[in-house]
Amino acid sequence: MAFDKIKRLIDGEEETDTIDTDVYYNTDDTKDKNNAAGNQMILVEPRAYSESQTIADHLKSKHTVVVNLKRVTAAQAKRIIDFLTGTLYAIGGDLQKVGPGIYLC
Repeated sequence: MAFDKIKRLIDGEEETDTIDTDVYYNTDDTKDKNNAAGNQMILVEPRAYSESQTIADHLKSKHTVVVNLKRVTAAQAKRIIDFLTGTLYAIGGDLQKVGPGIYLC
């Protein structure tokens, strides 16, 4: 393919747009399907403990969740974190504190 381009340049032919058939892209469709659900990041700012189950549902769907607990009381925040810690243990996830009252699940 490269020799054809050089030959055309030497012969003075105009170069036309051609598709480079020597380049191949290998995509693994099964990997993309498995990771498609985990690519979404969700920000949740619960206002009550009752929203913990919704957060857990996002985690079970393999979404990354950022939880901002600044809108709940300290007692409710503790209960939410306890609930999410149990959920994360069950699904093999991890909890990291990003800042004051903000957690990455």
